[in-house]
Amino acid sequence: MVVRQYNEELKYLEKINPYCWKIKKGFQPNMNVEGVFYVNNTLEKLMLDELRNSCRPGMTGGFLPGVKQIANVAALPGIVGKSVGLPDVHSGYGFAIGNMAAFDTSDPTSIVSPGGVGFDINCGVRLLRTNLHEKDVQPIKEQLAQSLFDHIPVGVGSKGIIPMNARDLEEALEMGMDWSLREGYVWAEDKEHCEEYGRMLNADPSKVSLRAKKRGLPQLGTLGAGNHYAEIQVVDEIYDKFAAGKMGLERLGQVVVMIHSGSRGFGHQVATDALVQMEKAMKRDQIAVNDRQLACARINSVEGQNYLKSMAAAANFAWVNRSSMTFLTRQAFGKQFKMAPDDLDMHVIYDVSHNVAKIEEHVIDGKLKTLLVHRKGSTRAFPPHHPLIPVDYQLTGQPVLIGGSMGTCSYVLTGTHQGMTETFGSTCHGAGRALSRAKSRRNLDYKEVLVKLEEMGISIRVASPKLVMEEAPESYKNVTDVVNTCHAAGISKKTVKLRPIAVIKG
Repeated sequence: MVVRQYNEELKYLEKINPYCWKIKKGFQPNMNVEGVFYVNNTLEKLMLDELRNSCRPGMTGGFLPGVKQIANVAALPGIVGKSVGLPDVHSGYGFAIGNMAAFDTSDPTSIVSPGGVGFDINCGVRLLRTNLHEKDVQPIKEQLAQSLFDHIPVGVGSKGIIPMNARDLEEALEMGMDWSLREGYVWAEDKEHCEEYGRMLNADPSKVSLRAKKRGLPQLGTLGAGNHYAEIQVVDEIYDKFAAGKMGLERLGQVVVMIHSGSRGFGHQVATDALVQMEKAMKRDQIAVNDRQLACARINSVEGQNYLKSMAAAANFAWVNRSSMTFLTRQAFGKQFKMAPDDLDMHVIYDVSHNVAKIEEHVIDGKLKTLLVHRKGSTRAFPPHHPLIPVDYQLTGQPVLIGGSMGTCSYVLTGTHQGMTETFGSTCHGAGRALSRAKSRRNLDYKEVLVKLEEMGISIRVASPKLVMEEAPESYKNVTDVVNTCHAAGISKKTVKLRPIAVIKG
């Protein structure tokens, strides 16, 4: 295979405005549509450096650069619009993380690809508000952080404390948050403020392997490791008073809790099982892709449908998981403040998913089409008046929760009409890695990271020191760069900035 020189690669890329680049057809073989990626000057340099490095002689193995991955997705059968890279985009398995793409369900060649959803199915973020102020929490911050750490099982091998047997798991996989509601772990209004109302209706637990269920059973109601966390945060800046008010975020210093977690080993196994099946389906149906990691199947094939049903079960698992941790968070706060969670106003502001494929209706070339939208490391961001967002947010647009890296700020955005036309109502999901996990461990000392967090006034409870290095802010892009790019490009709108005061990590 001939490796093109970097300056030849650049001929296929065009900056169409200060925040958006186009990837022309021909950059990778068989592109059906163009690619785009959103960046500001800092993020642009990261993207182009990654591409430049991949052009050096002898650079083989590992993931392809993000730009190439976006282009390879543009070559998948049935894709419509463009293959979109959001500002936190970085290379991942098959699809880049931060790459979204939509496929026309009426086209018999259209595909579904597990690489376009990711291994941590329905990894997502939930935000709870409280009526507490930072000054109420500061005197007991350490005890509160410890209480959360004690209540929520964290770390690689952690086991859930919500009672679960095999039958409960089957029901939870099918019912999602309806199971949590029935069992008394959530409040009825929590569901209203959750994407898909916390339940994908096409979930079918019978399509999930026994191995996945065995991995998932002990892990329900656990935070896990990696970039997952529970954070106590305070409102640091309000950019849109009206939208923030609708979310119940009305004053600076107000305390909130952000929970970032997914479907644990269960979702990972569902993805792994599907990839094996899809490789067989690709041979049978003669589907050609540019990268083996883009294994896929026709949407309407048995394999495609089985994956969508098992993926929906994993999405439901993740919602039950975040709901269980919501319950434990409310308990921890209730104990520390000797008040009922209800009296602390611990309502769910919203719950968003990052890694999921969903059937949605979008307008393409003036026609309403039913599409299968893959969002991997990207968040749904529907505009005001969209029928799929809660009544409370009809005037503001859907809340979008953007978690920062450990010790940095997070943001709440809202969806826009421009995002609906340009990115199928999608925006970024977080900071996005800038250094690999291995590089982070080589370059950083966990003690220094902990001291730095302490100097910033952030309490931390962590199960594994190694993880501190992998998740240090230096390992990530600057979340403010990412969010400002989305805001400036018009694909979502800044509403609130949140600052962490305590972090719980695996």
